Amino acid sequence: MTLRQLYEEGRDILSESGVPDAKLDARLLLCEAFGMTAAEYLMEGERELAELYENTALSAMTEDYANYIALRRRRMPLQHILGETQFMGLPFAVNANVLIPRQDTETLVEQVLSDFPQPDVSILDMCTGSGCIAASLAVLGGYREVVGADISMDALYVARENAMRLLHDAGGRGGRQDFSGGSAFSADEEQYRQQVRFVQTDLFSGLYDIMGELGMEQFDVIVSNPPYIRSEEIGTLLPEVRDFEPRIALDGSEDGLHFYRRIAKEAGPYLREGGSLYLEIGADEAVAVCELLKDAGFQDINVIRDLAGKDRVVTAKK
Repeated sequence: MTLRQLYEEGRDILSESGVPDAKLDARLLLCEAFGMTAAEYLMEGERELAELYENTALSAMTEDYANYIALRRRRMPLQHILGETQFMGLPFAVNANVLIPRQDTETLVEQVLSDFPQPDVSILDMCTGSGCIAASLAVLGGYREVVGADISMDALYVARENAMRLLHDAGGRGGRQDFSGGSAFSADEEQYRQQVRFVQTDLFSGLYDIMGELGMEQFDVIVSNPPYIRSEEIGTLLPEVRDFEPRIALDGSEDGLHFYRRIAKEAGPYLREGGSLYLEIGADEAVAVCELLKDAGFQDINVIRDLAGKDRVVTAKK
């Protein structure tokens, strides 16, 4: 059997099971199982497996591939099987405790980076999840102070590990690194200290006391990608989302606006005068979210579209 034939077996299983992108997923899982790049697969795809690997290694890698295909057949997200995904050109570890970063959210990050080219900015990422927004801003923007907040401690563990690894790989770019709310850090981790902290809160509840403990005051920027899917729509989502991603990161209550109401009402005291608010939204929620912000006294409210032309981010100023 050749690599290509093994790939085709996995592809057919996924295709018959109705898995989207069965061809791509089968190839990526094959490369993962055999520890090869896409280019190496193209070069070696027609060679017999027995020519490429000794029996023990071949048996283990073939078994890994079969297990990966079985998981994907059950609609486990590809990102969960691989253990990571790309966001803003950076690798982020993901698991069942966090929402898988979407390309849609890059619109928010890119807007903040464009609006604030200077590093002397403090940012709060509310509902940080995997930390994809907070860590991307810290690494790519080099901002002096980034705080990620989430109600889920399991999510915060993932976010903290992502930020620590990315800032380490970036050589401590952007200033000091400082993680709070978790276990002690090693001397090697300390050398990459940048002021990035993760804290457990129920939105803004309890945040004031935490900020005081950390010696912090108000933020220049607050960003958030809160849960915004209507409760009744959760059951209609793809199995990859409905059955494997945390409902707490998806469910925005009956009308999808629960968290926007709270953010609009509670964010003000945590923003400096003239500070900016950036919210990712569902494509049909722009009008409602803009009204909530207007009623809460925010000004200069704007809607930004994503690459698909859909309303994706609402910005406002205190």
